[in-house]
Amino acid sequence: MKLKTKIHLYSTLLMLLILVITNVGIYYIYSQNTYETELQQLRTESESLVHAISQMTESTNPATVLRAYSPANGGVRIVNTLGEIEVAVNTTDQVVAVKVESVTEEIHEVKTINGTKMLTLSVPIIDGSGAITQLQIIQVLTDVERNLTELKLILISITLVGTIPILISSIVLGKIVTQPIQKLIGTMKRIQNSGNYERIKTKDDRKDELAHLEYTFNDTMKLLERNYKKQEQFVSDASHELKTPLTVIESYASLVNRRGISDPKIIQEATQAILEESVRMRDMIEQMLQLARYDEEMVISRQTIELLPVINQTLRSMKQAYHRKFNLIIDPDFETITYKTDEQKLKQLLFIFLDNARKYSEDEIDMHMTETTNLIKIAITDRGIGIPKDAIPHVFDRFYRVDEARNRKTGGTGLGLSLAKEIAKGLQIKLVIESDIDAGTTVTLELPKI
Repeated sequence: MKLKTKIHLYSTLLMLLILVITNVGIYYIYSQNTYETELQQLRTESESLVHAISQMTESTNPATVLRAYSPANGGVRIVNTLGEIEVAVNTTDQVVAVKVESVTEEIHEVKTINGTKMLTLSVPIIDGSGAITQLQIIQVLTDVERNLTELKLILISITLVGTIPILISSIVLGKIVTQPIQKLIGTMKRIQNSGNYERIKTKDDRKDELAHLEYTFNDTMKLLERNYKKQEQFVSDASHELKTPLTVIESYASLVNRRGISDPKIIQEATQAILEESVRMRDMIEQMLQLARYDEEMVISRQTIELLPVINQTLRSMKQAYHRKFNLIIDPDFETITYKTDEQKLKQLLFIFLDNARKYSEDEIDMHMTETTNLIKIAITDRGIGIPKDAIPHVFDRFYRVDEARNRKTGGTGLGLSLAKEIAKGLQIKLVIESDIDAGTTVTLELPKI
C-alpha cells in the first residue's frame, strides 16, 4: 500500500472515528439530561401531590386532586398495600399497560411498553387517614423520543456531510506529505541514471520537517559531491606522483639492462636512484594510508603529560638523527608544566614541522614557547628560502608543491603538511604560517588550554 493511500485511509478513518465518537457523546449527554429533566419534573409534581393528599378530608374526591397534578401525557395512581389501584387518573390509555409494583422507597425507571417509552416514578406516602399507600406517576416520553430521533437524524446527517471535507482534507494532507518525498525519489532516480549530484529545488519560506528533509538531502548531496571530487583528485594526484618515481626506476633499470652490466658507475648510479625513489614511494604510500585512516576517524587518546620533557625529547631525537642544531627558547613568563593531549600525535606533529624546517634551511632551527591566558604557543622558525605569500593558503593541500624541483631535491612527497593539518584538527590545535622569501618561515602551533 502506497504512503499516500495509507495517509488517505488512516486520516479519514481517524477523523470519522472522532466525529462518530463526538456525535455519540452528544446524543448520550443530551438524552441523559432530557431524561433527568423529566424525572425532576415528576419529582416536583409528586411532592406537590403528596402534600395535597395529606390535606384531603373524607369529603374530598381523590380523583379530583389527582387530576390536578396528572401529567399532560401520562397518568397518576394511588395503590394500596395489597397492590390494588384505589384511584387512577389517566390522560392517555397507553399508561394502563404499566404494571403495578409495591415499593418501600422511591423508585424511578424508563420502560418500553408496546414500543412506547415511559418514565415511572413510584413513592410511598401516608394518606389523610394515616394509611401507607403508594403514589405512582407515569409520563409518556413521546415528545422526548421524537426530539431524540430528530437529534439522531441530524447527527447522522452531520457525519455523512462531514465525510466530504474529511476526504478532501486527507487528499490534501497526503499530497502535502508525499510531494517532497516524490521529488526526493525522482531526484535520486535521475542521480542514478545520470551520475550527477542533483539538488532539490527548495522554498526558503518553508520551515517544516519536510522542508528540513529537502535541505538535509541537498546538504548530503553537496557533501557527497565534495568527497567524490576530493577522492577523484586524490587518486589523480596519487597516480601522477607515483608515476614519476616509477618512471625513474624503469629508466634506470633499462639503462642497466642495456649498458650497465660492464660499467660499475652506471650500476652504482642506477641502484642509488632506484633506492631513493623506492624509499620515496614507501614514504608516500605510508602517508597516504595515514591520511586515509584519518579521513575515516582519528582516535585521540588524551592524557596529562609533562610538556617540556616531551618537547626536549623531540628536539633531541631530531638532533641525533640529522646532526643539526635545534634551539629551544622558553619565555620567562611560561608557567605551564602539564598539558592534556595525545602525546604521540603531538610528537608526530612537531616532527613534521621540524623536519620541514630542516629540509628547507641550512641554518639552525629555533623553537620558541610562550603562553597567554587561553593558549600555549609553540613557534618553529627556520632561516631558509621561505614560501611565497600566494602559496601559503595551499601548503596544506595534498600533493601541493611550492616548487617541484625543490621538493624532489629534498625528498618531499607533498603529503606531510596535509597529514599535519589532520593531526592538528584532531588535537584542536590552530596552525599559523608566516613566511618571507629568502628570510625564512615560522609555523606557530596554538594549543588551547583545555
